[in-house]
Amino acid sequence: MDVRRAEERYPGGDPQTGIVSRHAFSFGPHYDPDNLRFGALIACNEERLAPGAGFDEHPHSHTEIVTWVAEGELTHRDSAGHETVVRAGDVQRLSSASGVRHVERNDAGHPLTFVQMWLAPLTPGGDPSYEIVHGIADATPYAVPEAGAILHVRRLTAGERTAIPDGRHVYVHVVHGEVTLNAEPLGPGDAARITDAKDVEGVGTTEAELLIWEMG
Repeated sequence: MDVRRAEERYPGGDPQTGIVSRHAFSFGPHYDPDNLRFGALIACNEERLAPGAGFDEHPHSHTEIVTWVAEGELTHRDSAGHETVVRAGDVQRLSSASGVRHVERNDAGHPLTFVQMWLAPLTPGGDPSYEIVHGIADATPYAVPEAGAILHVRRLTAGERTAIPDGRHVYVHVVHGEVTLNAEPLGPGDAARITDAKDVEGVGTTEAELLIWEMG
């Protein structure tokens, strides 16, 4: 189990325009050949947007983009004609496939925090697609078959235990709160990369929310 702390993330964004980003993997000017991906996961970005701030239209291709809002409301628009508002508890997925452009903004009057995760598809190309699932439940895994991955959302109370899925590659990200994984303490923004995961258990130290990727 390889634990990466929140303070180890690469800084990004443009704080002067209200965008603060923290990257878990090699990203943009922060090139690290030893930190390019884990399993299918190639990015796990914590994004904070002030009211009125956002990312102007920009392109993506050959990437499965999954977004989880922790606080606030995210406005999404893309070149395929989708326009939605993503709120806490929603899972949004944009399959960029052969190419798509999108805009992400905080059009609300309060701060926005979201986690955006990029996964490499098993087969590049194809047609872009979009999906949003509102109010996903803890017991409902969200499959991304294009990347051979499954997202699990776990919300824990203090003292509550949860089994981490077994798998070749398992990535655990703490959205908020504090937990222990096999007695290893993790706090907000911390993550664990577990190879050949088996019989790993998480315990809430406080109320906590986890995003867990189960990958081949």
